[in-house]
Amino acid sequence: MFFILSKTLSYLVMPLTIVFMLLVLALVLRNARWKKISLWTGIGLLYLFCNSFLANEAMHAWEIETVPYVEMRPHELGIVLTGATIPFRTPNDRVYFQRGADRVTHTVQLYKLKLIKKILISGGSGMLLHEEEPEANKFRKAMMLMGVDSADILIENETRNTAESAQEVVKLLDSLQYRPEDCLLITSAFHMRRSLACYRKVGLALEPFSTDFYSHPEKYYLDAYLLPKLEALIIWHKLFKEWVGLAAYKAAGYV
Repeated sequence: MFFILSKTLSYLVMPLTIVFMLLVLALVLRNARWKKISLWTGIGLLYLFCNSFLANEAMHAWEIETVPYVEMRPHELGIVLTGATIPFRTPNDRVYFQRGADRVTHTVQLYKLKLIKKILISGGSGMLLHEEEPEANKFRKAMMLMGVDSADILIENETRNTAESAQEVVKLLDSLQYRPEDCLLITSAFHMRRSLACYRKVGLALEPFSTDFYSHPEKYYLDAYLLPKLEALIIWHKLFKEWVGLAAYKAAGYV
């Protein structure tokens, strides 16, 4: 039930959904004053959500930074969270990645640099209505194609969200006798705060390794301040999804 409610809530409070509802209110309200307020609030929010300067600054403040490989110490295990493949794409004889493919490629790089000895992939299918091949299985296929020994890949492919992942991974680490300080948590930079909180809740204080950055170095031109950009709206969508998810997890006691 929590999985369904959190998914539904996240759709309802996305930036574009909020703007759409305000514009619909502007059409259906009879009171002229409230029609005007709804219309201009919707237009104003849409402009703000499309401002790349504001979006980049907000994302930069939220993302957890990473460190150069040369400054890292070796770890026994890299725990990589799924959430980067495209579901139901055919033909299904290959893995289709979206923006978050860094989660896989950087994990493989850590492995080949001997900064992690083994890899634990955590994540099943996050689809609300339809079953799909677990993402952990897809990640494993891709990593093996990139040269990772199958014996060095562990799989947890039943969980549907980050909170469930933490609850299952802590059991696996205990059974395999891995200490938290020997493990590295690998996920997208925008998703790292919520992930760390979920793992801390189950007693795992893990070192983060962020990938898939949406923010860019803080160098702006005039168009970033004035012209609306679709990329900015996408960034706000990611941020709202994380904030709503974190709030829902707090309400449910997962963090």
